[in-house]
Amino acid sequence: MIRHATPRPAHGPGSRYTARAATTRRRPARRTSPHPPAASPTATCGSPGCSTSTGSPASPPLLPAHPAPAPVDSFRPSQHGSAPEHYTLGPTGAALLAAHAGVDTTALGWRPSHTGRIAYSPSLGHDLGVNELLSHLAARARTTPGADLPLWLAESSCARRWSDIIRPDAYAHWQDDGLLLPFFLEYDTGSQTLPRVEAKLTGYAAFTTATGGRPALLIHTRTASRDQALRHRLARPAAELGLHVATSSADFTTSSPWGPWWTPLQPGGQRTTLTGLAAHWPGLTPAGGLEPSDADTPLTLPVPPLPSTPEIGP
Repeated sequence: MIRHATPRPAHGPGSRYTARAATTRRRPARRTSPHPPAASPTATCGSPGCSTSTGSPASPPLLPAHPAPAPVDSFRPSQHGSAPEHYTLGPTGAALLAAHAGVDTTALGWRPSHTGRIAYSPSLGHDLGVNELLSHLAARARTTPGADLPLWLAESSCARRWSDIIRPDAYAHWQDDGLLLPFFLEYDTGSQTLPRVEAKLTGYAAFTTATGGRPALLIHTRTASRDQALRHRLARPAAELGLHVATSSADFTTSSPWGPWWTPLQPGGQRTTLTGLAAHWPGLTPAGGLEPSDADTPLTLPVPPLPSTPEIGP
């Protein structure tokens, strides 16, 4: 079966997009036999056990007239060659989350055009890269004793807090072996010029001055050559501004971003793990005013408490 890529919209993001979860497929007609079904064994239960005997054929289970709607939508990006299936929150999933949180779906930031806007977003590849890197860390934390990712703020959450100073792609806390690494993430795809990336450093220095927090800055690039170009450009200004910066690239961090792939920007810096960075920079401190659960995303909306159980008197 050939599956075509999602067509591009004629006007506006996702205007011609139809979520697959909202479509139905015609089922093939079921062939019927001219002969009645023969008797089949059925279970006849008695005491103390059950035995098998031949009797009337068992009735087939009742099937729903229509399949239950999926909680997610899916699409394949329009690109040359094949693309994997991409999944987003669908209307049913949004309704479930909203009911769980006791709010309307609009309070989640979800709209009917949600999937279409993501499918045709020019930053889709960038957003997927950020989420994949941090999702690997979250998965590692779930399977490794002592490791944890207690805080992860997405780009939109960071913008709501600090957009007047900085606009990182994410802010997170990585914890392992008793050490905490608070860090901003800049996920560099190579689309920005080196001077523009360098200009961001002054914002991170201003953040430290304004808030008193001193997180690390991790810059992740697509290739090792881009990594080297950034290191050559940023080493001097980062040192002058007193920033703790480490870089790496997707040539190393594809499936294990916690591993020994990060190199501090100081001259002679050696590759080390995220935990090694925390040990190398003991003066790091988290951004102020944040709690471990302070991630204002749809999945962390406050859940209304259950009604109190009335006390039963004697």
